[in-house]
Formats: sequence, structure tokens, C-alpha cells
Amino acid sequence: MKYLTNGSFQSSNLMKLTLVASLVFFVGFWLTSVLIFFSKMSLDPASVAAYYLGSETNFTQPRTYGSMLEVAHGHLPVMALTALLLTHLFIFTPLSMTIKFATIATFFSAALLSELSSWLVRFFHPAFAWLKIAAFLSLEVSMAFVIYWLFKLLLVLPESGETKR
Repeated sequence: MKYLTNGSFQSSNLMKLTLVASLVFFVGFWLTSVLIFFSKMSLDPASVAAYYLGSETNFTQPRTYGSMLEVAHGHLPVMALTALLLTHLFIFTPLSMTIKFATIATFFSAALLSELSSWLVRFFHPAFAWLKIAAFLSLEVSMAFVIYWLFKLLLVLPESGETKR
């Protein structure tokens, strides 16, 4: 992290290469997250509820406790590590502390609420579908914002530019 703190990553082509290559993978992660969501449901709360509660019209069964537990088991650590890595690097962007704090808080909160809301829709009430949609959109927008600024930090900012911590 000292390379990001003092800006010397700008003069290290290998450091920039590894960070930019990682961001390319995160763009793929972001895109597939969007595609997976829309392959299963839409931004209509009824479609979210139908996905988790099943639908007689579409001949689908409710999501089982076991299948949701398996998904959570994979999602929780992946989202924690994704949010940790991206937001940790995001700290070194030249944005204000207020914007950084709001973005980081939104990213982590949305990731957690996205997972939690699935359980709330399935086991408590279909009205939590609104929370699922809001959390999904917040997560995708905040992740895209972070990735954009990291690309900008790595590829656009001048070599002599300072970053705020």
C-alpha cells in the first residue's frame, strides 16, 4: 500500500499492470452480477418475490433453506473480499473524505442488505422485495463508481498527482 500512499505506483508499470488487470476482472464480476440478476428476475418486486417464493404461473418452486444457505456461504466471503479490496484501493483516490466514506458505507451496506433481503423475502414477507431491488441497485452503482475511480486513478491521473488519504 505504500506505493499507493506515496504515488509511486504511477512509475511502476508492473504495479499498474496488475491493478488494471484486476480491475478488468472486477468489471467482468460486475457485469455478470447484473446479468445473473436479470436472468432470474427484474426490477419489479413481484418478479423478485416470485423468484424466492416460487410461482404457480411459471411452475417454479420456492427457494429452499438449503439452497439459500449454499448461496450465502459463497456470496458472503466473496462480497466481503471484493468490497474490502476495491474500497481499500478507493481510499487512495483524490475524492473528498465525505464522498469516500459515503461510497464505502454504501458499498458494504448494499452488499450485506442484498444478501439479507433474499432471506427476508423468502422467510418473512414478500414486501422485502423492494429492499432487494434497492440493495442490488445500490451495490451495482457503488461498485461501478469505485471501479471507475480506480481506473481513473491508475490510467488518467498525472504521474505527479497526489492522492488524499
